[in-house]
Amino acid sequence: MSIKARIHEDMKIALKGGDKARLSTIRLIMAAVKQREVDERVELDDAQVLAVLDKMAKQRRESISQYRAAGRDDLVQKEETELEVIQSYLPEALAEDEIDALIAAAIEETGAAGIRDMGKVMTRLKPQIQGRADMSQVSAKVKAALAQG
Repeated sequence: MSIKARIHEDMKIALKGGDKARLSTIRLIMAAVKQREVDERVELDDAQVLAVLDKMAKQRRESISQYRAAGRDDLVQKEETELEVIQSYLPEALAEDEIDALIAAAIEETGAAGIRDMGKVMTRLKPQIQGRADMSQVSAKVKAALAQG
């Protein structure tokens, strides 16, 4: 079953079960996917749906940190609930050592020698890591690794 089909089935279950918080988040996900499909005039495959979900998760993480800084615990709770639902559709997160191993392999495969080769390394890593790690953190790790080497 595709991710899109699973999201649609979960929406039906949430609707029947009266789970309003989950239902509203699933509707947000479906709206974001549909918007991208309309904008690009294509049917999204699982990889593209994962990219949409990853972007939504990143937005929620950023909002949570901003709301915490502002002392808005009510909004933090709402964003955390949405993030939890979004993450349920993303693949299992990679451990730090797995990320480090993938970065080392990508640097070796691309022959990257410095910061100017960062784009090549990130292009190589993105399909393997998308949705399984925060890409901004991965980018920082790649930058640090290339600065050392």
